[in-house]
Amino acid sequence: MHSPESKFDKLFEQDFDFSEPTIGHFNRFEKRLQEQNNSKSNTNSSWKWISIAASIALIFGIWFGQSTTSNGLELADVSPKMEETQTYFTSLIRSEIEKVNSEKNADNQTMINDAFVQLDKLERHYEDLTIELKNSNADKRIIFAMISNFQQRAEVLQNLLEQIENNKQLKTTTYENFS
Repeated sequence: MHSPESKFDKLFEQDFDFSEPTIGHFNRFEKRLQEQNNSKSNTNSSWKWISIAASIALIFGIWFGQSTTSNGLELADVSPKMEETQTYFTSLIRSEIEKVNSEKNADNQTMINDAFVQLDKLERHYEDLTIELKNSNADKRIIFAMISNFQQRAEVLQNLLEQIENNKQLKTTTYENFS
């Protein structure tokens, strides 16, 4: 069995390269870092504008989809109480989308895009439900499904905001541990 001292001695018996780097090495290294930082800032700026444009398009899509569903029957068309319910959920969803858009960055872009894909599917399902509602003479099961659809969209956004917040806290904690 080897003693710890012999392993330690063997480690330093090896030849180490103590020569200095060539002239200009540090300048070249610094230049590469600056180039890398510049390309990252351009990429971040591009992502920011793309995400803003996508957010505006999504908000317009939700608003336009809700206001032009002429083939079906909206909750608001059923009764004043259902109109109140629809107004509540649409404003809640808009508010949550605005919060998500304000938190958007390159680190959470994929997560946000995935959530917006889910929202789009739920929106299309809602449009199908409006047609079913019209054809069923305001069947209560369809009304419940429409309300449930609104709740699911709100939950997707709330879960997304929680994930974004958790990622921010994790990043902060990690940064503090390595500082």
